[in-house]
Amino acid sequence: MRAGRLDGLKFKRQMPLKGYVLDFVCFEAKLIVELDGGQHAESVRDHIRDSTFARDGFLTMRVWNSEVMTDAAAVAYQILLTAKARLST
Repeated sequence: MRAGRLDGLKFKRQMPLKGYVLDFVCFEAKLIVELDGGQHAESVRDHIRDSTFARDGFLTMRVWNSEVMTDAAAVAYQILLTAKARLST
C-alpha cells in the first residue's frame, strides 16, 4: 500500500489522528485499515475507536495479521475493492 502502489491510492502509515495511531489510512476514500493480532478479538476499545471515526464518515477495515502473512495479495485486493467502492459513492 506504500507509495501509491495500490492502484494509485494514497495511504498514510502510522498516522496519528484523534488520539489514536492508525495503521493505514486513505483520506480520499475515508478508509482506515487496521492490521490486528489476536489481542484485538472482540475488543471494546477497538469498537469505541471505530465508532469515533465512523461519526466522521470513515470505515475501519480490520485485517488479521495471519491473513496478511498467508495471502497478502488477496488482502490488498479486498482493500482496493473496499476503497474503490467508497470512492464511487
